[in-house]
Order: sequence, then structure tokens, then C-alpha cells
Amino acid sequence: GITFHNGEALTAEDVKFSLDRAIASGSVSYIVDFIKEVKIEDEYTVLVTTKAPYGPTLRNLAVPFAGIVPKDYVTANPDGLKTKPIGSGPYKFVSWSQNDNAVLEAYSDYFKGAPATEKLVFKIIPEASQRTIALETGELDVSYDILVSDLKRIQENKNLVLFEAPSLTCFYISFNMRKAPFDNQLVRQAINMAIDRQLLVDTVNSGTGAAADEIIAPAVFGYYSTGVWPYNPEKAKQLLAQAGYPNGFECSLWVNNNQSRVEMCQAIQEMLREIGIKVKVEVMEFGTFISRSTAGEHDMGYFGWVTSTKDADYTYYSLQHSSQQGAPGNRSFIADSEVDRLVMLGRTSADMNVRSQAYKDLAVKLKEIANNAPIIYTAITAGANKNVEGFVLDPIGYHKLETVKVAK
Repeated sequence: GITFHNGEALTAEDVKFSLDRAIASGSVSYIVDFIKEVKIEDEYTVLVTTKAPYGPTLRNLAVPFAGIVPKDYVTANPDGLKTKPIGSGPYKFVSWSQNDNAVLEAYSDYFKGAPATEKLVFKIIPEASQRTIALETGELDVSYDILVSDLKRIQENKNLVLFEAPSLTCFYISFNMRKAPFDNQLVRQAINMAIDRQLLVDTVNSGTGAAADEIIAPAVFGYYSTGVWPYNPEKAKQLLAQAGYPNGFECSLWVNNNQSRVEMCQAIQEMLREIGIKVKVEVMEFGTFISRSTAGEHDMGYFGWVTSTKDADYTYYSLQHSSQQGAPGNRSFIADSEVDRLVMLGRTSADMNVRSQAYKDLAVKLKEIANNAPIIYTAITAGANKNVEGFVLDPIGYHKLETVKVAK
């Protein structure tokens, strides 16, 4: 059977406890709130009853956010998982030093067999350029999220290997529709038309990734292309004038302290200046950025979203349904009855054709409302020492490291 890292058996009790815990959670309930009841059938069997037919059931259950944790450990130590997590995967937790590193070691009783490498050390290096230097000097064997300006440098280094693939991530601007002037659809459309997405890809992103037309990536089920917003600053100015802002206005664009994202926002700032909108780019620590935008304090926020299940429901329900405002993901605070209807139709039908049509209609409707401005689909990148074997990029970003080893 499967055991946790503390040696205890993983049973149906743990599965029920973990799913019930996820359902009750304010931050991850959106992944599992289709579940009506989890009932224990026997020691190794649970019966999951859904509230209604739900297309992406298995995909959602596979998301790590709703992973299985040991009931006894969490019950006795409610905050234990934060600093001393226990799971059932190929590596077990050893230590964590805040803002420095985390250490894992191979779990010999892993049900698929012990992993290839005995010890993993995750180093926290927020500055992307410093990660590249650490990779070049041999301090790191693998580095994630390569700065776009460093991609060629890694590619040309004979001791390194560059990994690059399309991701399931879209970066977008969310307009706070509770605040003027972002409660005005014409203003939101004007901003969309003032942004030259292809130029952002070619310059800020050094040609990697692609201009985004929807908030879900093309590889996701339910994607329907309405076309990238045309870059038309003159039309954008006309829309602003129609909205009552012929001379533009002042506002802020929030972004967390990630170098690539800040550079993207600064480029967007210059584009919006051309149509009379004076934007102040405000950079903040990620936790502050999330908590304050959850409370609806922002004018505009620059967010990233990964459709982790590769199913449109994961994104459309979280970012567009009126019940998901704030923490679950809807930080435009959109509340539209037709959008809600289409989201729920796609969510509850078991007929893939019905779901596909619902998401097509939804994409068209959201393009008109323009509560968000999709900007770019990113490429997922990593650099590795040439002696690293078995490393594979995961489009979601959940890189499985049990097969990775460094050749001697």
C-alpha cells in the first residue's frame, strides 16, 4: 500500500479528511466545490458524490492543491503542514530556511520506487539574473524561470542546456470594475486597444511566448480564439472620449516584485501614456499584492494564471464567475448573469460538445465586456547543467524530479 513520509498508511480516512479540508478552505475550495459528499466505503475506497454532472472531475482531483494529507498529523498539528509538511510523494521534507532554501530527501518507501537522486536542495534566489549566474558557476544544477534576456546566453554556453516549451500560463491585466473609470466598458476596451501585445513579446520577452487573445492558453480544452485585440491607439483615444475621458486620467497598475513582470508593466505604462492615461506602476511583495488585490484596493493588477487542469472550467469559474470574487481569483469583480450562466453550463454538462459551445459563447461575451486584458502566453523555461539527466519541462510548472540525476 501507499504510506506517508511518517510511515503511516494512507487510507480512505485520509482521503475523506483531505477533500473535506479542501472544500472548507477559502483559497482552494474552487477546485473541489463540485463535490457534494465524500463517503468512506472501506479502508481503501471512497465514494465521491458530485452536486451535479461535472466534466473535469478527475482533472480537478489530480491538482496538487487538493492533495492527500495525513489526517492524524494535521488534526494534532493544524499548522504543521506550513513548516513541516508530510506527504506521500517520492521526496520527503527535511528542512526549510525562510527566504533561503528547502531540503528534501528520497523517500525509500515511495510506492513507485525510490527516486533517482538522494537529496534535493531548492535555493530561493528571487533575482532572475542571479539565478543565471549561479547556474553558470555551477552553484545550481537546474534553474527555473530564466530571464528572457538570458536565454541566448544559456543557449550559447556549451556547459548548459536550455529547456523551453509553451506553458498553460496567461499574464493579464485585471480591471477593478468596482472603481471608476474601470466600471466603464469603453475605458476597458480602450486600454485593450492601446496595448501592442506583439511588440511586448518581441521586445520585453525577447521573442518568447505569444500574444494572448484569451485568458486560457490554446492547449486548454475550451479555448476559442476571438483574435488578439488589434493595436489601434487612435481608436482607443476615441473610445476614451466617448467614455467621458478625452484627456485621459491617472491610475495605478499593481505588480508583484518579479523583474520580468515589472518590465512588462513599465512597457505597458508607456503605451497607455500615448492615449493620455498616466499610469503609476506600483511594485509590491507577492503576499501584499495578493491580499490587497483580494480586498479590491487596486485599480489595475498584473496577474498570471495557470490553467492547471488543462480544462477551461478551472480558469473561467475562478476568474469570471460572480461567486469567486476576491481570494478565489475574480479580481476584476465581474458579476454578469450571462457570464455566470455560460460558466455553469460549461461546468456542469457532461457533454463535451455542449461544453465547447458554452466556452465559445463565453469567449465572445468576455471579449465584449473586457473585464480583463490578456497580454501574453508565456513559454516555460529552465536551464540545466549538461550533466543533468532525466529533466523534463512540465507545461503546468509542476516539474517531476523523481527521474532527475546528475551524471558523475
